Amino acid sequence: GASMQVNCSSVCSENLNLGLETQWPKVELDRGETWKLFELSDIEEDSSPLCFENCGPIQSSVSATIVVYSFPERVELDSLPTWQPVGKNLTLHCRVHGGAPRSQLSVMLLRGEEVLHPEPVDSRNPKEITATVLVSRDDHGASFSCRAELDLRPQGLALFRNVSTVRHLRTFDLPVTIPKLDSPDLLEVGTMQKVMCSLGGLFPASEARITLELGGRTLTSESTNHGDSVSATALVSSELEGTQQLRCVLELADQILEAERTLSIYNFSTPVLTLSQQEVSEGSPVTVKCEAQGGARVVYLSGAPPGTPAPQVQFTLNASAEDNKRRFFCSAALQVAGQELLKNQTLELHVLYGPRLDDRDCLGNWTWPEGSQQTLKCQAWGNPAPKLTCSRRTDGALLPIGDVKTVTREMNGTYVCHAVSSHGNVTRDVFLTVLHHDPKSWAVIIIVLTTLAIVCLVGVLTVYLYNRQRKIRIYKLQRAQEEAMKLKDP
Repeated sequence: GASMQVNCSSVCSENLNLGLETQWPKVELDRGETWKLFELSDIEEDSSPLCFENCGPIQSSVSATIVVYSFPERVELDSLPTWQPVGKNLTLHCRVHGGAPRSQLSVMLLRGEEVLHPEPVDSRNPKEITATVLVSRDDHGASFSCRAELDLRPQGLALFRNVSTVRHLRTFDLPVTIPKLDSPDLLEVGTMQKVMCSLGGLFPASEARITLELGGRTLTSESTNHGDSVSATALVSSELEGTQQLRCVLELADQILEAERTLSIYNFSTPVLTLSQQEVSEGSPVTVKCEAQGGARVVYLSGAPPGTPAPQVQFTLNASAEDNKRRFFCSAALQVAGQELLKNQTLELHVLYGPRLDDRDCLGNWTWPEGSQQTLKCQAWGNPAPKLTCSRRTDGALLPIGDVKTVTREMNGTYVCHAVSSHGNVTRDVFLTVLHHDPKSWAVIIIVLTTLAIVCLVGVLTVYLYNRQRKIRIYKLQRAQEEAMKLKDP
């Protein structure tokens, strides 16, 4: 497309006819006796203009070579896949339009600045350059481009380049397994349960999208990723009985992995446990009844005779003092999806009875040494709790109950312990004996003990001396017998 000046000259000096043959538009710019200067314009391709002369009858000519160069007009790298699986080959395609001379034009495919495939360009057509890359996880986010280079430095010009649009690759890797869905098999109406879905060994985990659905409804979930793992947790609830499908859907690149479980939703109310009277007087009848709700059955009621599970179980008892604060336990069972579920209920019975005072709770005889620290332990039983007082029969002096006291001889005597409540009263005699010390009696005791010690000592000596004399006599008798025996022997 540019213009060029071509000079034709000759050594002929007479009758010279000088001209230029060319396919391009030409204009004669100047001339001399033996030369002409032409300007060629709009040169589009390589050509060989021809200078000719007629020197008298002699004709001759000479040609020159014009090499036309042009920059690469356009370099195109084909679009990359939206996602490319790891471990698969990726073929890159590059096309170069324009650029001459083709013999000095080369094209290279680049990953970042790394040259993947340099190749010269065929001069016959805008050649397509291809390269195959085995994709790895490291190629995620990598940039690929195509660069054309026209090297005219051997002609004294420069190195001309043109680069395609840079394209970025997104790679992914998925395991052969499906997501792991952790959830209960059963869900009670009106309750909430935590479910979790997770999958490891995928890449890039940060771009994976994981959702949880129940009955086609997307649950509000919280997703996290760590390394090559991703997980999502959600709370599930339902107000309708039946079965619903719980699904986990994981999306990465153009791939979808699913896991699914069937969730059985049930309604199971706590059994109703009732007492005909929760607070009764001793001897009164009380009916204990347990009722299961829905399709449940009562499988156990404490105090009731064994029997086949039924929707309702009851029995009647005559309340005694031993039944006070007795806890009744009722258990109901419901079969759901082959599993037996249990729910329980408890109630406590309160029996009102008069005071109790017996030897187990309040001893009748107490013997305490004078000056010792003692506590009178006397407890009255009853419901409501009775008030207990212990007073001396002779003068009404009170004996503190439950307090630590120093024992004095003045505390000696017989006490009447009286327990009273709104349901009656009871009394019990308590005999308290205080052991005290008398100096005169101690002197008599010492004399008696001394006398006994002397008598014992004398007795021991007498026995000793008697036994010693006896042993001596026996010894002498044995010696005499031995001497007699010797005299009889020849």
